[in-house]
Amino acid sequence: MSQNDLGDWYRGIPKITRYWFTACVVVPLALNIPIVFELLVLAALYIWCQINRDQIVSFWFGTRFKAAYLPWVLFAFNLIIRGGGIHELLGIFVGHTYFFLKFKYPLDFGGTSLIETPQFLYKYFPNTRSGVSGFGAAPASRRREEDNGGDVGGGARHRWGEGRRLGD
Repeated sequence: MSQNDLGDWYRGIPKITRYWFTACVVVPLALNIPIVFELLVLAALYIWCQINRDQIVSFWFGTRFKAAYLPWVLFAFNLIIRGGGIHELLGIFVGHTYFFLKFKYPLDFGGTSLIETPQFLYKYFPNTRSGVSGFGAAPASRRREEDNGGDVGGGARHRWGEGRRLGD
């Protein structure tokens, strides 16, 4: 690819992609961080952990704790094993900034939403859910009539009989 082809390609991509691409190239070079992947993974992990704060997660050797602590456990683990933790701290910072601007500030503090998903991404990743729901339970729209115990309204699932009260 010649210099003009690369320049034409760069000017032809959408602005949000251009900013993202530039940030992923310039920031690591400026901060002497060769790999941004670790930061992105930890930022995404931090966001998931904040959304699912009370979820119990497992770490090495069966250690179990709430998901809110997982990024900090990974930071401490890498601090002990590798002797550094700047990548983890930067990933936590990026994830916290995104989580605050996207969820915390608008919902808890009544501010405006400062970060929105670009509309062109909805073309490739629709914001809909598939017809699958949970484990072992079909969506209500796909249940057969006999699964509802023959009731058209869908209230009871089984016909157990009248039963007898204890003490009668």
